[in-house]
Amino acid sequence: MAAQSHNLLLPGDLPPVEIVNPDGKSRFLLIGDHAGNVVPTALGDLGVGADELARHIGWDIGVEALGCNLAARLDAVFVRQRYSRLVIDCNRDPASAAAMPVVSDSTPVPGNIGLDPDARRARVAEIHEPYQQAIGAALGDRVLVSLHSFTPVLGEDARVWHLGVLHAGHNDAFARSLHDWLVEHSGRMVGDNEPYRMDTTDYTVPRHAFESARPYVELEVRQDLLGDAAGIDDIATLLAAGLTATATDAPAGQGVA
Repeated sequence: MAAQSHNLLLPGDLPPVEIVNPDGKSRFLLIGDHAGNVVPTALGDLGVGADELARHIGWDIGVEALGCNLAARLDAVFVRQRYSRLVIDCNRDPASAAAMPVVSDSTPVPGNIGLDPDARRARVAEIHEPYQQAIGAALGDRVLVSLHSFTPVLGEDARVWHLGVLHAGHNDAFARSLHDWLVEHSGRMVGDNEPYRMDTTDYTVPRHAFESARPYVELEVRQDLLGDAAGIDDIATLLAAGLTATATDAPAGQGVA
């Protein structure tokens, strides 16, 4: 972990990363780029308030509970990032403007306006990079499973998909196999690179899976399906079955126990 030399994370602030089930033996590594909505004490509430931080702009709603449920079902390690995506988005290149947005879904983020280079470097050094390093340390030969959630409605557009399977145009055999399994067995609307697609804005999966040709999948779950314990349990049951059923599609020696 990076030393707290920039005085962003103060005594009493949470560490940026939580490792759930650290001794898990599963072939999968679960990660949550946006699985927390905490703001460091030094930043107050970023000027957006608790209600905004609780919305989808502050985090991926339901992913913390989903990841913990899946970790227990699969005996998998779950690496989750605790701080709000408005502090720093750990699925964005830290050098990009989108990593510390001044506006998110039409909501201004005053605490991100006019950040000087030292302030930006502090967020990278104390939150973004420790999270990425924790993923690298836990990967071994595991399949990378990135968990996200999406809003049922964005602007005036209703999202018809229940689940989305995101992947790039290469090294994506495992993701495509999981998509096909979910289409066949879930009874739900499953998007293939919908409602988002994996592109150059994504950071975490490309960093850890592309060059090494590691099997991976980025999963999106509609947030209304994760609104209570029963819904989370239902989605976790489905995803655990799908991941297990398609694990044999991961290349030998890459992510397969």
